[in-house]
Amino acid sequence: MTISKQNLADIIAKSCGASKAQGSEALEGVLDAIAGEVARGGEVRLMGFGTFSRKHRAAGMGRNPHTGEPIAVAAMMKPHFAAGKGLKDRVRAAQ
Repeated sequence: MTISKQNLADIIAKSCGASKAQGSEALEGVLDAIAGEVARGGEVRLMGFGTFSRKHRAAGMGRNPHTGEPIAVAAMMKPHFAAGKGLKDRVRAAQ
């Protein structure tokens, strides 16, 4: 099963006894705060859940999938998520 952003907002609203609009605002606020901090180079640690950060990806060579021609891939920063112990344990227990 996949939970969409709107479904997640509804779940948040229900668990807090708030309206769907308030649940959506809360989710947007959390996601915006996480994205903003990671974009600035910081980390967001949610104990028991995981850590959001960014990592450097080195430049390298890739291939155009249509032509097979080699292309240069620029170095870049990319978002990274490392699952915490609580999340890992919960996922393992659900098997």
